[in-house]
Amino acid sequence: MPRAVREEPPVAPAGDWVAEAEAELAAASARPRRGRSRRAEPADGAQRAAQAPQPEADPATRARDICLRLLTGTARTRKQLADALRKREIPDEVAEEVLSRFEEVGLIDDAAFAAAWVESRHAGRGLARRALARELRTRGVASPVVEEAVAQLDAGDEAAAARALVDRKLRTTTGLERQIRIRRLVGMLARRGYPEGLAFRVVREALEAEGESAEELEDWSLG
Repeated sequence: MPRAVREEPPVAPAGDWVAEAEAELAAASARPRRGRSRRAEPADGAQRAAQAPQPEADPATRARDICLRLLTGTARTRKQLADALRKREIPDEVAEEVLSRFEEVGLIDDAAFAAAWVESRHAGRGLARRALARELRTRGVASPVVEEAVAQLDAGDEAAAARALVDRKLRTTTGLERQIRIRRLVGMLARRGYPEGLAFRVVREALEAEGESAEELEDWSLG
């Protein structure tokens, strides 16, 4: 029986093993070293820690932060801040404690707020005492504080502001019927809180100064 001849594995040409060695070296250099990956682990851990949900601040801290943000750049009344805290579900007892502390250090001052409000709104919008008092009450200012704030305006201040408003509005009504002019001028003063008697008197004086008959004002009524 003929003896089996064992086949030898083919021998690669000399140039092939060089190419394979170079390819293996290139692949080895592309793989990350163990030391580098270990050094990267702390950074990965810090990133995971940063992404983890942070514990929520306690209600008192949240309340202080909310109030400070709302007070930045503009004054607020205690009621306005209390409403904001309630909307953000701060417990009432926590809100009361924080607001009282803010009052103690002067960050909340309803009296100062009311005085500044009256001065600004009367000068800028020509509002009378009645309208100013209404605005302050809607912002939660207590009635005694409101009365003290609007008391800085007297009847002379209101009359002067009403005349200035009528003088500006009068020019826009030129050419309209007399009844329409009267209705617009008196209505404009009424919306800004001026008493009916003062409104009629100022409009009458303005029309008479312009040479317009003001007889219809005698029987005119806002109602």
